[in-house]
Amino acid sequence: MVVGDFPVETDTIVIGAGPGGYVAAIRAAQLGQNVTLVEKNKVGGVCLNVGCIPSKAMISSAHRYHEAQHSEDMGVITEGVKLDFSKVQEFKDSVVNKLVGGVEMLLKGNKVNVVQGEAYFVDSNKLKVMDEKQSQTYEFKNAIIATGSRPIEIPGFKFGGRILDSTGALALEDVPKKLVVIGGGYIGTELGSAYANFGTEVTILEGTPDILGGFEKQMTQLVKKNLKSKNAKVVTKAMAQSAEETDNGVKVTYEAKGETHEVEADYVLVTVGRRPNTDELGLEELGLKMTDRGLIEVDKQSRTSISNIYAIGDIVPGTPLAHKASYEAKVAAEAIAGEKSEVDYLAMPAVCFTEPELATVGLNESQAKEEGFEVVSGKFPFQANGRALGLNKTDGFVKVVARKEDGLVLGAQVAGNGASDIISELGLAVETGMTLEDIALTIHAHPTLGEIPMEAAEVALGRPIHSM
Repeated sequence: MVVGDFPVETDTIVIGAGPGGYVAAIRAAQLGQNVTLVEKNKVGGVCLNVGCIPSKAMISSAHRYHEAQHSEDMGVITEGVKLDFSKVQEFKDSVVNKLVGGVEMLLKGNKVNVVQGEAYFVDSNKLKVMDEKQSQTYEFKNAIIATGSRPIEIPGFKFGGRILDSTGALALEDVPKKLVVIGGGYIGTELGSAYANFGTEVTILEGTPDILGGFEKQMTQLVKKNLKSKNAKVVTKAMAQSAEETDNGVKVTYEAKGETHEVEADYVLVTVGRRPNTDELGLEELGLKMTDRGLIEVDKQSRTSISNIYAIGDIVPGTPLAHKASYEAKVAAEAIAGEKSEVDYLAMPAVCFTEPELATVGLNESQAKEEGFEVVSGKFPFQANGRALGLNKTDGFVKVVARKEDGLVLGAQVAGNGASDIISELGLAVETGMTLEDIALTIHAHPTLGEIPMEAAEVALGRPIHSM
């Protein structure tokens, strides 16, 4: 390999090593391409390093701590339960390090050339990669852009000090006594719930009429009920106006119901969405078609308006989900290899790791009716399931929505313990065109939470065994 003033040639260059980029690089290498993967920070991207993975590790620690204090109903009475938050952080970091190390091994095993630096397009076949010491030009046949996104900063809440983004909230040295969360979406409610479990007095300010947009109200109500039981406060239709740092905290001013309010806390966490990282790549000079939100327009094979350049993940239209990025990554790599793969978001699940967990796939009942389907649905509660009772986790339900004429499963919603796992069976049902009969006839092990989708399907079919 020649470096310096001479360009390095590669078949496919991938920009960004998050759950989209590293998957694209591995799949492209499996298909016989010579692949170069460019990452300016750490392999694994936001998801593995400061997002999905560390947040779920911290959420798990918070669950354990809260349950250690509140299991009297199950005959477990504890005294003097202590929290060592430095150990929580060590555990979280160990999970991250294991996964990042695993990804690095996979890239090496698939002979992907990983280079560190910032990427900038020279033209549609050349890319310059720069670090603090030097720059190197790469000539490529195809490129996959997978640069992800970053938190949105809002006026009056500049990140720094006691004003945190999600990365900062995951890196605190101590559990705050009070925390204000601006934004009641996935990240805000997940981290707000986690800190509430650690004993923090949490206030969530959400500008819309309800938290967790995208989930049905009967699902979000369960989350709000749980937050309230932990003395967390949820204020909807609330607009954050300013933050003033004090000697030992921060004072947040917000407007709700036409009145101005103030709340003091140790920190304020701002989680109002994410912005695509498309502004420092030289895309304007390339002439790529983009939306007014800075997203890159792509076709069903993740191909941009320039035929040899592809884009995936948070930088293209659609919900910014790690598993969406990984899915698109495989499609893009396979399209480059000449295969007929194309994206189909029919069975794209969404999960929120609150208490209880929420998950949805396909269409809910309202969406199905709006699309012109005559539907039938079946709903079964966790409180009627033996395993849920044994776990003392009875909040929630599974709801299955199907086409009335033939029972074709159109979608499903799950609220409850293990919803993030239960949704996979229902996603498979939507993806493969299964019917209610298929789910009902599948023998589910007993006693398990996995029985609940079967019970919901039986309700929809009009022949329930364990409900009236």
